[in-house]
Amino acid sequence: MAGLTGVLLCLIVGIGLLAFALLVVSFRVVREYERLVVFRLGRLAGTRGPGVVFVLPIIEQATKVDLRETVLEIPRQTSITKDNAPINIDFLIYWRVFEPELSVVQVSDFARASLGIATTTLRAVIGDIVLDDVLAKREQINSLLRTKLDEVTERWGVKITGVEIREIEPPREVQEAMNRQMSAERNRRATVTEAEGARQAAILRAEGEKQAAILQAEGQKEAVVLAAQAEQQALAMRGQGYAQALSAIQAVAHDVDENTLALQYLATLRDLGASPATKYIFPLEFTSLAQRFVEVNSKHRNEDGSAG
Repeated sequence: MAGLTGVLLCLIVGIGLLAFALLVVSFRVVREYERLVVFRLGRLAGTRGPGVVFVLPIIEQATKVDLRETVLEIPRQTSITKDNAPINIDFLIYWRVFEPELSVVQVSDFARASLGIATTTLRAVIGDIVLDDVLAKREQINSLLRTKLDEVTERWGVKITGVEIREIEPPREVQEAMNRQMSAERNRRATVTEAEGARQAAILRAEGEKQAAILQAEGQKEAVVLAAQAEQQALAMRGQGYAQALSAIQAVAHDVDENTLALQYLATLRDLGASPATKYIFPLEFTSLAQRFVEVNSKHRNEDGSAG
């Protein structure tokens, strides 16, 4: 009897411990960026979380899904461009789950499935583009890859948020040609820059010469104006001097008698005749002047005789 009691006690204790363990396991703590996709007896029972979630032991099974954005690295792939040039490309895919139920039900291994889809999509996209465009239009290729991948992964409840080509490696001969092209382009830019500098220098010199010519012309103009003004003032002053001299002569001439004028006239004729090459021209009024001079002299002699 005591043995049976001990066995029952142990069984009760074991059942209690098992029930406690199952109870502890049934409570799940789900973080804010996580969700639990719950299946009850094999059927989808919905999504639970975040917070503390209770899952019935044995009857329900739960799969945890991370909703954060994740990066998937696609290793280097060799693709053939539209102009049959082999090229190596490796890129990154950024994705996140927006439908946890679909990501569990529709695909078993999303990372592996995405890798396969990404490689085939890359070959399809690169095959429609020539090599020069592959090297020059990286952003356009990123956008095209993202669109095509998103069309496939949407049914898995996954959103492709971005595709970034990390490295593009063209064939060796293409790299050498590109290096030669870049060198030629740098030389061309250097030549253009040098020519532009020479042109700017020539323009500046021409502008300087133009300004100098303008300043010189303005200076000459000012000098001519000032000289003309000075000449005008000089003429005005000379005219004033002549006018004053004539006024003085006219004032003195009122007191000069005819004999003085006659003597002055004769003295002027004598000075004109001082040169041997001089031709004498006697004006018509000379005889009247001489006659007047004789009359004046006779009058003086008569006055002197009568006085004696």
